[in-house]
Amino acid sequence: MPNYTDSIFSFNTVGHHAVNTISPLAIIWLPIISLTLFLISHKCHQPINPPPKGCRRLGLPHLKTNLHDEYNPKYSQGVPEKHIDPEDKPSWRIKALFAYPIKSCTGVELDTADVVPTGFTYDRQFCFAEYITPKANTNQPQQAHWTARTLRDGSLCRMALIRPEIWVPDPTAMDYSPELQEVRSQGVLVIYYPRVTTGMHSLSVKLGMMLGLLSKELSFRVPFSPPQDTYSKPGYPLTPVKIWKDNPLAHDYGHHLPPSLHRFLDPGRTRGPLTLFRVHSSHHREIFRNAPRKEDIGFQPVTGFADAYPIHLLNIASVQDIADKCKTDIPELSIRRFRANIIVQGPGAYEEDHWKRVIIRDSSTGSGSAGVEAYTACRTIRCKLPNVDPDTGVRHPVEPDRSLKKWRRIDPGDLTNAALGMQIVPAVQEFIVRVGDGIEVLETGEHCYIKMLKPGEKVEGV
Repeated sequence: MPNYTDSIFSFNTVGHHAVNTISPLAIIWLPIISLTLFLISHKCHQPINPPPKGCRRLGLPHLKTNLHDEYNPKYSQGVPEKHIDPEDKPSWRIKALFAYPIKSCTGVELDTADVVPTGFTYDRQFCFAEYITPKANTNQPQQAHWTARTLRDGSLCRMALIRPEIWVPDPTAMDYSPELQEVRSQGVLVIYYPRVTTGMHSLSVKLGMMLGLLSKELSFRVPFSPPQDTYSKPGYPLTPVKIWKDNPLAHDYGHHLPPSLHRFLDPGRTRGPLTLFRVHSSHHREIFRNAPRKEDIGFQPVTGFADAYPIHLLNIASVQDIADKCKTDIPELSIRRFRANIIVQGPGAYEEDHWKRVIIRDSSTGSGSAGVEAYTACRTIRCKLPNVDPDTGVRHPVEPDRSLKKWRRIDPGDLTNAALGMQIVPAVQEFIVRVGDGIEVLETGEHCYIKMLKPGEKVEGV
């Protein structure tokens, strides 16, 4: 067994006197050993964060996923829409559902999702934003403002590792009460993020995590919605946040963010101040462009912090085809990179490109159910965001963007960029969608993506 004492202390004899001197190694190891002993002695006293009162966690259990076989080549073949499934299920059906409570952060997989006018109830209701101060030497008149940030911003790939949990009020919970703040705020987001291990104590922190004395994640909580009696209080001020060409008013949740989250997101302190915004229910972004008209569906389509439309649909066969084209660089290209809400199985690759209207049928009530009609408003135009691995937060330098642009620049409205997936606008404002629900095509036709409009400009005659 090595003698660690000898490695820390050296004993020098000067004449007849023994003098103890501390070696340079001691300067490094003594603080680590002291911290480790401190953590061991205090581990039993560390508080365990209890779950939010009166709530239950929404989503699939830990390690369970409906995408467990997403790389199975059987999905690449496609089956006829009216094919008889061996399990007596619709041949074209929903395979998986995801909500992304915080834009560009980890998604929450669901078996059932409630749909509201902005999309899934818990989808893209929050976003991180950076405070931009205009440069002094510019001829363009600008004002300081908050602008939404996403994984598109190269230095913010770590956002992919921020993991929100959705906790919703549960009247069956033993500690439930309508007076609880967690209930009055319509639930709670518990937000996890990796513990930062940089700085002078990084070795101690890494050792503590390795020994199980420190958690690998830190967390904090925010109310899903500001309680009604706090709307006028300074805790959640309504502030404009720039997202594309819109500037909706949103609640600033900045006072909830711990300093350690700022260090995680911006370790080099190279960015402006960062905050977290929450969509305000009276300041949604109206959708025009390719969306169905108000006179056709009875309401103006809106969205929260999603890029452009309420719901994003993706066909697993289409993703497998792209994955095959870039498998040398990325052996397993997960469909989760594309951050869709609804993932469907059954159609062959790219069959969805020409869908115009579909019906989502509740599979539990049989094929005779009325279902919910939805407009596939346009194809999803792709940026480089899918280059970021959702499991590591690391951006691949070229893929799958290179393969997408080589094979999928097919939309006449934007031949500069690739298209994959469809943007959905339901014809009703509220309904429920489930894994296993059938997808039936009502109408097919041509699509032409309409690019972003100027502020206040509306699409006529589309």
